Amino acid sequence: MNDFDLVVIGAGPGGYVASIRAAQLGMKVACIEKESTLGGTCLNIGCIPSKALLNSSEKFMEISNHIEEHGIKTTKVDLDLAKLMQRKDKIVKKLTTGIGFLFKKNKIMHIPGKATFVDKNTIAVKNSKQEITISAKNFIIATGSSSIEIPNITVDEKQIITSTRALSLSKIPKTLLVIGGGYIGLEMGSVWSRLGSKVTVVEALDRIVPSMDDEIAKDFMKSLQKQGLEFKLSHKVKSTKVSKSGVEVIMQSSDKKEVKEKYEIVLMSVGRKPNTEGLNLENIGIKLTKNNSIEIGKNFQTSVEGIYAIGDVAPGPMLAHKAEEEGVACVEIIKGQKTHINYDAIPAIVYTNPEIASVGKTEEQLKELNIDYKVGKFPFMANGRALTTSSTDGFVKILADSKTDQILGAHIIGHDAGQLIAEIVTAMEFGGSAEDIARICHAHPTTSEAVKEAAMNIVGRAIHI
Repeated sequence: MNDFDLVVIGAGPGGYVASIRAAQLGMKVACIEKESTLGGTCLNIGCIPSKALLNSSEKFMEISNHIEEHGIKTTKVDLDLAKLMQRKDKIVKKLTTGIGFLFKKNKIMHIPGKATFVDKNTIAVKNSKQEITISAKNFIIATGSSSIEIPNITVDEKQIITSTRALSLSKIPKTLLVIGGGYIGLEMGSVWSRLGSKVTVVEALDRIVPSMDDEIAKDFMKSLQKQGLEFKLSHKVKSTKVSKSGVEVIMQSSDKKEVKEKYEIVLMSVGRKPNTEGLNLENIGIKLTKNNSIEIGKNFQTSVEGIYAIGDVAPGPMLAHKAEEEGVACVEIIKGQKTHINYDAIPAIVYTNPEIASVGKTEEQLKELNIDYKVGKFPFMANGRALTTSSTDGFVKILADSKTDQILGAHIIGHDAGQLIAEIVTAMEFGGSAEDIARICHAHPTTSEAVKEAAMNIVGRAIHI
């Protein structure tokens, strides 16, 4: 097949965005995807379907438990799980087919199949119909990640499942054990808890969401407990035994005590691993890290010239928006532009209720680095807009350098935290200070005023507390 300026392997958020940006810059582009639909994990079995279920389940919980405080009376609230799932599938289909339209619009060749490097300039692409060979001046590896499994525990996607299956259960399990207290497990646990499951979360560490600020994590767990989720911290799952009546699980605490319990469904959610197998990377000289991600330099280039890696297969947080930014930056660097990504200003969000949003350093990290800092906090309980929408859980926390007032990190727990964090991310990208945010006029009444007040409180001058 004709040479391309760029071949992108993987059509997830990193790959399809990189392909479109490359086409905008005048490159002849092909994008290879082994799955039957475009969009990768995020659009098909990750970010988008999970957020659809979170939204639907939150509405169900709101109507079932909190609607009467607004003076609205309802009869018995019923749930049509099949229709709920249909809504989710419709959203996924709309977005994934939309990528195909964008490929056609930008004259990007979509090649279905699984890619393997023949040499550093050539790849073979095999699908059910044929095998073809493609050469290119540059390659971007954007093959994403997949769920990690625990040794001696077999996932059957029936009773012991991954997040993929958790997005499409045909009935609500009476009991659900979530193995892992990270983002994905807590989001999916929240969905099924709201819909009626008795959910237990087991975590090997002594806390949940370990990458988040500790104060936020503690408040978060208390909120989830109020919603009915149970937690077994400092516990490891040693073994499981599947039977018709459920899954028998043996857990061991940090003091070596064993607990035996039975659950209808067990959800494995202990993290994700980079998809680097099957690409023949080692044979063409591409170096991998200890966890099998691809070693890259500042410009995303691997140890082989002309081959780049972005997103989940590259080091760093496995976030769709991080992959998108890397895709754009990588292509622009290939074209000779001086593009830069500030990794200290990449937000992370847990889309539960309340949401958690975080950017930059945590308090624990600042202490470890011996950086002198100040803290400004403001509770949503004191925010007028939050009171009117019954969204008073949580607070905004901003960390700023004691000498320069530059924002070093921010952490929000509360309704719409993922939207509110954007203002702080913007300020950080411009090297802004807490004073900069404090001096900006924020509309009233809005929950964004809590961000302003937290910034003001860095020097103890918050107005409404």
